[in-house]
Amino acid sequence: MTRALLAILLLVLSNTFMTFAWYFHLTKKGWPLLLAILFSWLIALPEYILQVPANRLGHTTFGGPFTAPQLKIIQEAITLTVFTVFTLYILKE
Repeated sequence: MTRALLAILLLVLSNTFMTFAWYFHLTKKGWPLLLAILFSWLIALPEYILQVPANRLGHTTFGGPFTAPQLKIIQEAITLTVFTVFTLYILKE
C-alpha cells in the first residue's frame, strides 16, 4: 500500500472516530451531560492515535506525497463525506 493511500485510509478511520465522538451522544437523549463528555473523550483518543500517523505518513517532511494544505483539504473532504453518511444513517436527518 502506498504512503498516500495509507495516509488517506488512516484519515478516514480517524474522522469516523471523531464524528462518533462529537455527534453519537445526540442519539442518547437519556444520557447526562457528564456521561456524554466522558464517552466522547474515550472515542476521541483513537482518533488522535490515527490522525497523527496519518499526517506524518502523508506529509512531505516524512517522505509522504502531500503538503500540509493538501492534507487539510483531503481531511475536510473526508469530514464532509463521513459526516453526511453519519447524519443519514445514524442520526437519520
